[in-house]
Amino acid sequence: MARIGETFRALHVKGDPFILGNVWDAGSAKMMARMGAKALATSSAAHAFTLGRPDGGTVSRDEALAHAQDICAATPLPVQGDFENGFGDDPDTCADTVRLSAETGLAGICIEDIQFPGRTSYDFDLAVERMKAAASAARAVGRDFVLTARADGIMVGAYDTNEAIRRLQAFDAVGVDCLYAPMPPSMADIARICAATDKPVNVLVAGPFAKHSLAEFAQAGAARLSLGSALARVTHQAIFDAGRAMLESGDFTALSVAMPGADVDAMLA
Repeated sequence: MARIGETFRALHVKGDPFILGNVWDAGSAKMMARMGAKALATSSAAHAFTLGRPDGGTVSRDEALAHAQDICAATPLPVQGDFENGFGDDPDTCADTVRLSAETGLAGICIEDIQFPGRTSYDFDLAVERMKAAASAARAVGRDFVLTARADGIMVGAYDTNEAIRRLQAFDAVGVDCLYAPMPPSMADIARICAATDKPVNVLVAGPFAKHSLAEFAQAGAARLSLGSALARVTHQAIFDAGRAMLESGDFTALSVAMPGADVDAMLA
């Protein structure tokens, strides 16, 4: 575990992004590892779905820590924890979340700048103080631990790209390791964000950005490409499509494209 953070950090190269595979259980973790993923991450939304809950502050810190520990145990790959807003509003809670996360074996975590419930962004000064406390805790855990600061207000419509950049630069200044503003308006905005800092930038590949290639994200300057809950929602779409066809019209043809059980077994062995 001592070197897992170093391994994870070394993957982050601006302009040469790796794919951070967001998974939701040991099986999906093992499959991504077997297919060649270099690192994994939890997804707060995908984890909530496995518990029969909607996304957005419905998972407790203890639940997230236990879930992350299970993902870490599934493969030898570095794992990042998606820990929403750090599970509390105040800086001390964010710092505690970092310390507890490091104890689970995670290579790092990400913390958002939005408040639950309601998903409103924290005041700028408080947002920076929260990241400062988290960064200080990350440096004190006794091993390399990669802290990613998220400017999620851009995704929920709380502020624009200019404000996201202002926040990311402030988070950079207080010592975070990686920066992330999910779902900006365009690839041009992603390029602006990547150019605004020397730190590695994570880009969320979901929604309209799923139409772009890895090479395009590299050209924009990204260092890491995460999937959020998108891969999990692909599986939910399959359940929905097959289930609706079966239950509404007795059509089972969707099941004909199922992955053979023997192939699944081989990937999980």
